[in-house]
Amino acid sequence: MDRAAALAHHLPVIDAESAPFWAGTRDRKFLLRHCNSCHRNHFYPRHACPRCWSDNCEWRPASGKGRVYSYTVIHHHDVPPFREMVPYIVALIDLAEGVRVTANVVECTPELVHVGMPVEVVFEHVTDDITLPQFRPHTS
Repeated sequence: MDRAAALAHHLPVIDAESAPFWAGTRDRKFLLRHCNSCHRNHFYPRHACPRCWSDNCEWRPASGKGRVYSYTVIHHHDVPPFREMVPYIVALIDLAEGVRVTANVVECTPELVHVGMPVEVVFEHVTDDITLPQFRPHTS
């Protein structure tokens, strides 16, 4: 079974608010919502700013660069397809644009990942609709 088929029941559901984000990842762009009222970025995709509640928001491209804030290494998982992926790294990433996202860290062994590690976004095409943003080590 290929990875897309194995992940089929675990993929994000695209809705009206998140559709531009997923269209961006298909084009290998990491987009953030930017509030034109309080001038702050926010993530996850939603209509109104979570800080000032303004709906005067727009999509802006992010650099895709950040640092590992925290992480965990998954060594055991009973559910396919994750069982076949262990060990894998799930991290909180602080992006340069001031938002924190959760993503996998790839192209890195569990022994090398560390808090403060610089990372950059990479994209994994999974289906015609879903391209997953993930992060790999980056020398800054």
